[in-house]
Amino acid sequence: MADIFDLFKRIQKKPAQPTGPVECIVACLGNPGRRYENSRHNVGFILADYAAEQRGFKIDRLRFQSLTGECMIAGKKALFLKPSTYMNLSGQAVVAAMQFYKIPAERLFVVHDDVSLEPGRLRIRLQGSDGGHNGLKSIIYLTGSDQFPRIKIGVGEKPCQDYDMADWVLGTPGDEDRKRIEQAIIRANDALTLLVGGHGTEAMNRYNGV
Repeated sequence: MADIFDLFKRIQKKPAQPTGPVECIVACLGNPGRRYENSRHNVGFILADYAAEQRGFKIDRLRFQSLTGECMIAGKKALFLKPSTYMNLSGQAVVAAMQFYKIPAERLFVVHDDVSLEPGRLRIRLQGSDGGHNGLKSIIYLTGSDQFPRIKIGVGEKPCQDYDMADWVLGTPGDEDRKRIEQAIIRANDALTLLVGGHGTEAMNRYNGV
């Protein structure tokens, strides 16, 4: 399997000139390290890297226990985070950045995998519970709020009840699932523009279930 799937073969780079103070945070969840980079659990990281290439910026500055980068989205300066805390402690990185920039929960946007959705399906929510996702659980616990928008990227359910969940999410998808997830990541990047621009309902109507 190609590194970070095959997404970057189809990218047209666009220059980005971020200006002014950070107005929102895009937290893309995953695990650091080569062994995890193409796993189901790392679709948040893959989205971050795709968004950076597509929008013409780099996510390479180590801050807030994360790799970070900045760009303009829908006229707002956004800070992208790829937490290096590992998934279960994602909230530590997110809270550090939120406190530094004084970002409220409603201007935090989280991108993560979802095993309850078929591979390649998107589901956008403007608030809600952790749904059993440990990264969300950490963020909700440490921020004290579940009132933040999130983009869920479907990676599919484990093949049988006895299959270990950790093995499933840390495994790599097959070719057909990978293609579907790639397309979902492209759509998720577009949905992010709507969310940051304050068009959450439109984003849900356009992309949920697609």
